[in-house]
Amino acid sequence: MITKIKSLLIIFLVTGIGFTACKKTEYSLGDLKTPTNLTLTAVVAGVDASNPNGNGSGAVAITTTADKAITYNIDFGDGKTQLVPSGVINYKYTTPGIGTYTITVNAIGTAGIISSISKKISVYVAFVIPANIIQSLTNGSSRVWVTDKNAPGHVGVGPSDQFSPIWYSADPNTRSACQYDDEITFSKDASNNIFMSIDSKGSAFSIGAATAFYGTSGGDGCYAIDVSGNKKLAFMGSTSGSTAANSTQIQFVVPGNGFVNFGTGGNTYEILTITPTTVQLRNIGIDGNAWYQKLIIK
Repeated sequence: MITKIKSLLIIFLVTGIGFTACKKTEYSLGDLKTPTNLTLTAVVAGVDASNPNGNGSGAVAITTTADKAITYNIDFGDGKTQLVPSGVINYKYTTPGIGTYTITVNAIGTAGIISSISKKISVYVAFVIPANIIQSLTNGSSRVWVTDKNAPGHVGVGPSDQFSPIWYSADPNTRSACQYDDEITFSKDASNNIFMSIDSKGSAFSIGAATAFYGTSGGDGCYAIDVSGNKKLAFMGSTSGSTAANSTQIQFVVPGNGFVNFGTGGNTYEILTITPTTVQLRNIGIDGNAWYQKLIIK
């Protein structure tokens, strides 16, 4: 009898262990909470009536909030994203010029439940002029330049898809006198903006194709062209397709008539080479050709 009782106890114990082993462990995620009342503000630094797209720093203060959010995934609209648990970040855009970006925030709740909000902004990012170019052009303050009339190729022309004056390269001291007496002054302010002024001594040279652009008429020659004013130059990366082998890949735009040393009807100048005492510029003229000039400090 005792043996039978022991056998029954063993069977019950084994059966109990089997039931216990087969029982599935259960986990709870708690209440599934969707983020609500999602808000997004993006304040571009330096926006005012004169600077509707900001002060050029590219800085934007982004703040997003939501009820029941664990964290926020922010897509800045420039190809970059970041998890921002606090919802507050000071972000900086870096592409020069005025860019339009759509900021998208995914507020993340429990179990990965997402609520989204977007905002479009326009941001101005000023081009940062390389320090060596600022120093060479202005000597840290102001510097006067003239045509490097003793250098071969101080004036030249070639096709627009090349980066050397393969059609014509002037020999030393062979151009009109009015090309040699101009004084070009580059100066800078405390914010490293660069300005240019020209003293043409009463007349300046223009190619024949561009004379109408400067309000006169005739062929290649010297004209009483108005080059007055201290003009703020707009610097940027080159758009010519140049490479580091043939250019600094930096260009600047001269507002107004776009005149540097002699007139071609174009106002965008690419800096091919620059040293503390010399600079070579490339400019696409109104005739579609690439014009070259070499300057030297006075």
